[in-house]
Amino acid sequence: MSRGTNTVTLEVKVTPRSKRNSVEFTSSGQLRVHVTVAPEAGKANEAVLKLLAKSLGIPKSRMSIIRGQTNRDKVIAIEGFDASELDARLNALSD
Repeated sequence: MSRGTNTVTLEVKVTPRSKRNSVEFTSSGQLRVHVTVAPEAGKANEAVLKLLAKSLGIPKSRMSIIRGQTNRDKVIAIEGFDASELDARLNALSD
């Protein structure tokens, strides 16, 4: 995760066509998002943003994929959000 002045970015690994939707950390500390949707016409990307927004309690409108639209490795930007609060929410996910 990196921090800009108004933007926090998250690096995530996406697994489309999963059996269930989930957000979790791997043993190496990487954030992984599993979505049931197939990666067709941007549907999986939308599902990733929706699931992350719900899991972290962040409005989806503040999130965008800035790198990796057609790749499993993505960088997601979150605008206008406090980085320390995001860290706390991410830590809550890992518990």
